[in-house]
Amino acid sequence: MRPSLIYRNGTIYELLMRGLYGRHYPARYRAIAELVPDGASVVDLCCGPATLYTRYLRDRSIEYTGLDLNGRFIARLARAGGRGVVWNLRSDTPLPEADYVIMQSSLYHFLPEPAPVIDRMLAAAGKQVIIAEPIRNLATSDNRVLAAIGQRFTDAGDGAQARRFSEATLDAFFRGYEPRVVQRSLIAGGREKLFVLTA
Repeated sequence: MRPSLIYRNGTIYELLMRGLYGRHYPARYRAIAELVPDGASVVDLCCGPATLYTRYLRDRSIEYTGLDLNGRFIARLARAGGRGVVWNLRSDTPLPEADYVIMQSSLYHFLPEPAPVIDRMLAAAGKQVIIAEPIRNLATSDNRVLAAIGQRFTDAGDGAQARRFSEATLDAFFRGYEPRVVQRSLIAGGREKLFVLTA
């Protein structure tokens, strides 16, 4: 399946995300990078153009692997000196193991039942699972035009995703993992909510 335009080009993807997050764009990555200590290994699911790696982790002694369905994003990561693997997260294949397994702004792709991917993340993580997910979305805007744009242009290559999390539904989902949740906080000017789960 052909991905939406924003998923075909890393530069377009980053420009759109910068537009959405404005001055909070760098903060969304810093919040995650600060949780990963030097010397750690990281697997970044749905890594996109791997901005977390290229701007925040590359110059540290971190063993990084990015997984994404999009071969163009993985090729871009390789050109930047990182390790990437084209990977379909809807398969049951066990994830590569790492100290920290991360997913940013992609859990909605697995609605209505995201628990299996979280469970595989927990199985692969040696220390923690870090998830940041948008809770304010264009796709759920009261403005029909903005909502249609948000829903239509978020096809990463496995079908458009109309569903999104609100803060209430995301909190409700993570209540099922309550014994493991060691941190939760709003980041990126309140557009995303961060959850850290112990492995």
